[in-house]
Amino acid sequence: MTKQLYGYVLAALLAPAAGAAQQPPAQPGPQNAQPAPAAASSAQSAQAQPPQQPGAATDQSDAGAPTIRLPVNEVNLIFTVTDKHGHYIPNLQQSDFALLDDGRAPAKVNSFHQQINLPLRVGIVIDASTSIRSRFQFEQQSATEFLQQVIKPQSDRAFVMGFDVTPTVEQSWSNNLDGLEAGINRLRPGGGTALYDAVYTACRDDLLPERGPEPVRKAMILISDGDDNQSRAYLEDAIKMCERAETIVYAISTNWTPSRGKGDEVLEKLATATGGNALFPPSVEEMSSSFHAIEEELRSQYALDYTPADFKMDGAFRTIYLFCNDRRYQVRAKKGYFAPRQ
Repeated sequence: MTKQLYGYVLAALLAPAAGAAQQPPAQPGPQNAQPAPAAASSAQSAQAQPPQQPGAATDQSDAGAPTIRLPVNEVNLIFTVTDKHGHYIPNLQQSDFALLDDGRAPAKVNSFHQQINLPLRVGIVIDASTSIRSRFQFEQQSATEFLQQVIKPQSDRAFVMGFDVTPTVEQSWSNNLDGLEAGINRLRPGGGTALYDAVYTACRDDLLPERGPEPVRKAMILISDGDDNQSRAYLEDAIKMCERAETIVYAISTNWTPSRGKGDEVLEKLATATGGNALFPPSVEEMSSSFHAIEEELRSQYALDYTPADFKMDGAFRTIYLFCNDRRYQVRAKKGYFAPRQ
């Protein structure tokens, strides 16, 4: 079967049915992700405890739309579609996509929505190590502007974490913009860098427990140069915990050198594996533009709710492969999710 025909078969399997609406981290663990522009979101299992390492979906396209609770065997997948220039592609339909969950087409697609407006749960995680001292004030200013522009106090919440050798929550979950701004301003640079520990801890302690009967969009805004010299966790551990917490990572690099370094590759891996995006502003003064790009993406996404085929509540990681039938467009989504345990 040709690739083109295979795409058509998958698209047909996704065609809507008649009438359907459209502690501290320390655990090695390699990440098995499919090399597709894809990934998923679902109810997660209880977090795994790693050994130490040395060294119904919600249709809210209109305000006030009803909320529907998701059964444990349904997956709510939020994703972004862009062209090769990074421009967002609106007005696509369910039939424009094909999806594989754990290697199989879903048993049923329950709903499909675009430009959703789910409540946001955002973690602002800021590198406060010595390596970024010279640009720290710009980071604080840009992060504050982002919160003021994106967080809607009536529906959204955020928290602020800084990290050097250890992560510190300066402001816990809140919808109070003044309190969140004060948390950002309390951060002071100094010390080594434990990036993986910070991402792992933010997901395990703050984003993973933040769940309820209705779907929300959980995102981490990570501001860092991507370097790590103190973590006990591996990069793979941090990625797995993001997946368990159903959290998309948006990374903003503070490396202003002309060439991309190892830290930039780390930020790319974190973002790609979770369905997010890594941004590389050319100068510290351009950081605010990166925050604007994240804000635009959060308002330009699609949501697909489906029931997987052969679903088992065994805590296993299930891969997701989602693509657009029009191959001019790229899909950004999580690479998979952990099924809940019975």
